[in-house]
Amino acid sequence: MLHRRYQFDSSQIMHRAEELVTAASNRYRITVQVANRAKRRRYEDFENLDDPMMKPVLRAIIEMSDELTQPEIIGD
Repeated sequence: MLHRRYQFDSSQIMHRAEELVTAASNRYRITVQVANRAKRRRYEDFENLDDPMMKPVLRAIIEMSDELTQPEIIGD
C-alpha cells in the first residue's frame, strides 16, 4: 500500500506505471499525458500544499492508474 507521508512504496508506483503503459495503445502518448498532468499538478501545488513530499510525477501516475482501475472516480 502507498504511504501518504514521507515514504513511498517504489514497487507499488512502478507497478502502477507499468499498468498505465500496458493499458495504453501508445507508450509515447501515455508518457506525454503523465508529464502534462504532472506539469499541471506542479502549478496547482503552489496554491494547494497537500503533500509537499510527493513529486508531481508520482501523484500523476497514482491518479491516472486509479482512474484506469476505478472508472467510478471519474464520474459520469
